[in-house]
Order: sequence, then C-alpha cells, then structure tokens
Amino acid sequence: MSHDHDGGFAHPAPFKLLLSVFIALVLLTILTLALSSVDLGLMGAFGFWIAMSIASFKAALVMLFFMHMYWDKPFNVLVFLSSTLFVILFIGLTLTDTSHYKNTIDEYPRQPDTSTMAP
Repeated sequence: MSHDHDGGFAHPAPFKLLLSVFIALVLLTILTLALSSVDLGLMGAFGFWIAMSIASFKAALVMLFFMHMYWDKPFNVLVFLSSTLFVILFIGLTLTDTSHYKNTIDEYPRQPDTSTMAP
C-alpha cells in the first residue's frame, strides 16, 4: 500500500510573523519583570492577576503561532484554550483563598512533638 506523502510541513508560517511573536513574548516578559520590581500601590492586591493575565496572553501567543493552532480546526483550539482557562482558574482561586486563613495558621501556637522525646 503506497501513500503519497511528501513529508512537508503543513503550516509554514512566515518568518516575519514568528519573529514578531518572539519579540512580543520577550517584551511581555520584560513587562512582567518590570511590574514585579515596581510597587505601584495596586500591585499588592492585583499583582497576581496582572501577572496571570500577561502569562495567559503569552501562552495564547505560543499556542496560536508556535504550536500552529491558528491554522488548526477551531474545535482543537477551543479544547486547548478551555483547558488552559480552567488550570488558570483553579490555580488562581486556590492562591487567592490562602490569604483568608494564613493569619490563623501563623497565630496558631506550635506545640513541640512530645511523642519522639525521651522520658
């Protein structure tokens, strides 16, 4: 049985496009670093969400152009984006919840473990 496959690449992306996406990723990384080192007052409350938004946008750029999902079937893009959204949502909600009980954990008196002490 003979299959005629030329082994060629299915979605050749122009070099200018890939270079533009790479430059955008580098600039967004620099922006993330700059925002983490500068305290603007609002970064305490929203810093995590701003960083996650930038990271999500960078992940979308990588997914669309470097993983060639831009040229793929829309259903595959939907599945990939929805799974990424749920991971970001679960991690984000878990991390924001820790601030509600951290004070209680820090104030809890620590008892020494007496089970391992010699009598």
